[in-house]
Amino acid sequence: MIKKALLLVALISANLIPGFSQNRAPVLRQDVPLDSIRLSDPFILADRNTSTYYMTGTGGMMWKSKDLKAWTGPLVVAKTDPESWMGKNPMIWAAELHQYKGKYYYFATFTNRDVKIDTVGENVIERRASHVLVSDKAEGPYVPMKDPMYLPADKPTLDGTFWVDKDGKPYMIYCYEWLQNLNGTMEKIELKPDLSGSVGEGKLLFRASDSPWSRENVNGKVGPNKVTDGPFLFNTGTGRLGMIWTSWIYDVYTQGVAYSKSGTLDGPWMQEPDPITPPNYGHGMLFRTLNGKWLMSVHSHKKSNGRTVRNPHLLEVNFSGDKLIVGKPYLP
Repeated sequence: MIKKALLLVALISANLIPGFSQNRAPVLRQDVPLDSIRLSDPFILADRNTSTYYMTGTGGMMWKSKDLKAWTGPLVVAKTDPESWMGKNPMIWAAELHQYKGKYYYFATFTNRDVKIDTVGENVIERRASHVLVSDKAEGPYVPMKDPMYLPADKPTLDGTFWVDKDGKPYMIYCYEWLQNLNGTMEKIELKPDLSGSVGEGKLLFRASDSPWSRENVNGKVGPNKVTDGPFLFNTGTGRLGMIWTSWIYDVYTQGVAYSKSGTLDGPWMQEPDPITPPNYGHGMLFRTLNGKWLMSVHSHKKSNGRTVRNPHLLEVNFSGDKLIVGKPYLP
């Protein structure tokens, strides 16, 4: 399983590296249909200040649209510090946009491939962490804030997302990567009031092995998969706190959901027994359209001519009751 997973990481990198460069000016395209965009981990901000949808994801670029049909991009919006731990040209994964207290925040995973922090078995682990940039505008540019680091330098972390819990404090929820701990975890860390840094240490929410639906086969032994990926938080209509997150069923990318019994990030988190999206769809998030309709943004995950192809998709959702229910594809 480890060799297979490392091969998958290599394939992902081979397909995505051209999009990571902040120094390489992308070719701007207009009126691009959503299903023609290649993008992993799509995150859509419906910005009411500009009546515009902004979509980010892995690669660090931005797309924008007025109607979810025709998109313009890709645009370079992340401006990192070349003297920081990220280095001159970091890889950027799973970028998210969050509006909070009059500003816009860019939560993303940054990787400095020139720095190796650990070796666990066959896994050579690069310097990778979730981090936050800021802008006064949804369209950016997004720039660093005060703190040089949000999470420990000796731990590979990824897919940071944002949530304000019932205590009124802001938090980053992120994955501590399985490559090092061999059983990926979902964790939280408190953020400063202006999100410019973190407070204290991370706290465990649940482990990959808690999943009843994920699977892997290691030396003929079947058990839960070790990957935690793509958290996103939401409240149901009854006030129940939920989290969608993604793992694998053997070689099939799959998304499930968990609910907090306490209604807070501290849980305990109870995993639903079955996935909530079709096979080969995952890394979802929820957003409300400018017309008031709730949708889920996900990416599909398939092989084509020896390459891994990922495209964003929109699905209808309903969580007005006690649970999140995923419906049919949404065609704007």
